[in-house]
Amino acid sequence: SPFASKQYKNGREEREKIFPVAQISAGGGGDPLPACQTSKADGCSPSSRGVKSSSPHDLLSVARLVKLGRSKNVVVVAGAGISTASGIPDFRTPGTGLYSNLEKYNVPYPEAIFNIDYFSDNPQPFFSLAKVLYPGSHRPNYIHYFIRVLHHKGLLLRMYTQNIDGLEKLCGIPDDKLVEAHGSFATASCHLCYTPYPAEEYAIMHDRVPTCSFCTATVKPDVVFFGEDLPRKYFLHRKDFPKADLLIIMGTSLKIEPFASLVNSVRSTVPRLLLNRNAVGPFERVPLRRGDHMELGDLADSVRKFAEMLGWDGEIQELMRSQEVVASNHESCEETSRAEGSGAPSSSEETDSETDSKSST
Repeated sequence: SPFASKQYKNGREEREKIFPVAQISAGGGGDPLPACQTSKADGCSPSSRGVKSSSPHDLLSVARLVKLGRSKNVVVVAGAGISTASGIPDFRTPGTGLYSNLEKYNVPYPEAIFNIDYFSDNPQPFFSLAKVLYPGSHRPNYIHYFIRVLHHKGLLLRMYTQNIDGLEKLCGIPDDKLVEAHGSFATASCHLCYTPYPAEEYAIMHDRVPTCSFCTATVKPDVVFFGEDLPRKYFLHRKDFPKADLLIIMGTSLKIEPFASLVNSVRSTVPRLLLNRNAVGPFERVPLRRGDHMELGDLADSVRKFAEMLGWDGEIQELMRSQEVVASNHESCEETSRAEGSGAPSSSEETDSETDSKSST
């Protein structure tokens, strides 16, 4: 690649950069931490790889805490794994993850596609990949609706997500309960002069690179790249995590700092539940910290099992059915409007908007 002979020749150093660069450490001050630059106690030591398998009692223990009313301020930390059941590949799973299938984009190393310096020189690979992640072609799944029900029960203090697919909002988790730590496609701006642009104007799906009408630089969705600052809302963690009485971690590799270190920010007495395909971060440690629980395997199956223990499965299923009916009606009305050549919003669109508004209260 011609880029390998430019500033990207030091790909190893670039891969070790923080995603994204925020002027904080895991503790909220000082220098940022490079990925996995943690102590042996945090599970990065090779000797910590022999992890115990998850116990069938782990989920039941946490479900009992919730049912007894001992977990009223639940913080959820989530990664790309919660969206794979919606058809969106995660980043790091060998063979199927996005980072394993980037050869056609001719990038010098996988993470370059989300590097702001690389994007400045060659934005086309990102816009090609963005079609896979762009909201609208995927629907929320059971895992998203489990978190929405957690909110409806008055138990969700906040959800911190690494995802940029917007499925958390689409399933009805209100904005004030959601921290999109790595941004989203909902808004866009020029990456140099920061002029804002409506999302529909930067046309990711139109096979062109959008440019700023003021400075001619590339317009980028407000997704946080390597080398960019975290959004201000991320810093709610400084007050949220000390309040938490249960931390649920799901669908994340806990590889990207400073997000990964959030899981170490709760009080030492607070139970932490990992729902994941593999043990990650502090859950790689042997033995586990007192109060740590995990259920390993298919995430959708684990969340369904947890919901059944809580007695929420029927409520989640009904909520999914009702939301899919609304979505189907909305799509049908949009198709009718397009066929008739009408640009006016339909009554069903208004109903859908009202439903979203009500679900966010």
